[in-house]
Amino acid sequence: MINNTKDNDMKAKVVLILLSLALSVPALAISNPAVNYEPDDEPKYGQDSIQCLTNSSLYREFFKQWKKSGYRSASINDAIGPWRWVFLNCPKASLNTYVDGTKIVGYLIDEAKDDVARAAYLDTLMMVYDTRIQYFGKEGFVLGRKGLDRYRYKLSNEDIKPSYDIIAKSVELEGNDVEYAVIDLFFRLTIDMYKSDMVEKDLILENYEIASNLIDYNIKNNKKYASRFERVKGNLESSFEPFASCEDLIPLYTKKFEQEPDNVDLLKKIIGMLDNKGCDDSPLFFDVSVKLHELEPSPESAFLIGKMLYNKQNYTEAIVYLTQGLEMEDPEKLETCYFALADSYKNTNDFPNAVKMAREVLSLNENDGRPYILIGDMYAEAGGKCGSNDLEKKAPYWAAVDQYVKAISVDAELADVANQRISAYSKQFPTSEMIFFHDYSEGQSYTVECWFTVTTTIRAAK
Repeated sequence: MINNTKDNDMKAKVVLILLSLALSVPALAISNPAVNYEPDDEPKYGQDSIQCLTNSSLYREFFKQWKKSGYRSASINDAIGPWRWVFLNCPKASLNTYVDGTKIVGYLIDEAKDDVARAAYLDTLMMVYDTRIQYFGKEGFVLGRKGLDRYRYKLSNEDIKPSYDIIAKSVELEGNDVEYAVIDLFFRLTIDMYKSDMVEKDLILENYEIASNLIDYNIKNNKKYASRFERVKGNLESSFEPFASCEDLIPLYTKKFEQEPDNVDLLKKIIGMLDNKGCDDSPLFFDVSVKLHELEPSPESAFLIGKMLYNKQNYTEAIVYLTQGLEMEDPEKLETCYFALADSYKNTNDFPNAVKMAREVLSLNENDGRPYILIGDMYAEAGGKCGSNDLEKKAPYWAAVDQYVKAISVDAELADVANQRISAYSKQFPTSEMIFFHDYSEGQSYTVECWFTVTTTIRAAK
C-alpha cells in the first residue's frame, strides 16, 4: 500500500511538470525550433541545462517503460512532451534524442487519423534525421535509416522517388559499409521506378552492378551479417532476372561502349556482366575484350580473346592470344587455356605442339580425360600415313586406342565417346595373319615410329 502511494505521488508530480511545460502532442509536428542557435555556438545542454536534463530524464523514463512493454503501453504519451522540448531546446545533449525520437514520431505516424496529420509527422521524422546528421554526423549511415523510414511511412498517393534519392545517397556515401536493408531497398526501388516509367532501363543495370559488388564484398568480409547479405543477394538476383537476358543487356551495353570506348572500368563491367549472364559469345563481348586488351593488356584479357577466337574456329589467331594467356595464375583458367591451345594446334595440323599442350593439361589435372581423347585422335589420324609396310601403317591405331582406354580410366563420363573410338579403330588393327607374317606375336611390345614415338602392345583386329 505504501509503494502504491509513492507511485501515485510520483505520477502526480510528473503530470504537474509536464503540464507546466505546456507541450501538447499535436504540437509535435515541428516546423521551426523554438530557439535557433548555430551548432558551433550552442551549449551541449542548451541555454537552460537544468530544464534540458530534467526533460531528458523524464522522457527517457517513460520511453523505457514503453519499450519494455513492447511499444504497447500508454507511457509513450507521457514521453512525447519532454522529448519535444529536448529536441527543440538542447539538440546536442544526446544521440538518444534522435534514436528514440524516430521511434516516437514513427508511433505518431502510425496513429495519425488522416494523410494531413501523417504528412506533418513525416516531415518531423525527416527533420529528426537531418538534425541528427547536423549534430552527430555519420551522414551515410543516418541517410540509410532515413530512407528506410521515408519509404516505410510514405503517403498512399506519394511516389517513391524521394525515398530512392535518400537511399541512393546513403549507398554512395557508405560504400562497402552499407547496411543490408538499405542495399535491398536501393535495388527494389530502382525496379519499381522503372516499372512506373520514372527511369530508363540503364539505371537497373548500373544499380545492379553497384548492389552486386557491395553485397559480394559483405558476404566475404562482413562475418556478422554475411547471412543477411546472402538473402539480399537472392532478392537481387530474383529481381534482376527479368532484365538479365542477352537481348536486354547487349543493346544497352553497346550504347555505353560506343559512348565511352576507352573507359577501362566500364569495359571491365561490361565483360563481367555479359560473362556472368552467358552472353560471352556475342560480338559485343569480343569487341569489348579486344579493346580492353588494347588499353590494358593482361594474360586474362588475352585468354578471353583467344577463347572466343577458338570458339569461332579461328584457330590460327586463337593460338596467338591463348599463348599470351599462359601467364595466368588461375589453375582452372590455365587448364582451359592449355586445352584450347592443344585443340587449336591439332586443327592447324601442328600435332607435336598439340600433344605438348595436351600434356600440360594433364599436369594441371590428371583426372581430365579430354587430352587423352585429343591425343588418341591425332595418333589415329596417322594411321596409314607412317611406316614402310602394311603393319607399320596400322600400328598408330594401337597407340590411339591406348589413349582412349586411359581417358576412360580417369574420366568415366567420357566412356561413351571413348568406346565408340575404341570400337572403330580396333577394326583397323593388323590381322593375325599380318602380325605373323612380320614375325610378331600378339601381346608383344612394339614401338610406333611416326611424327611421334610411343611404345604399345600388339593386338589383332577383331
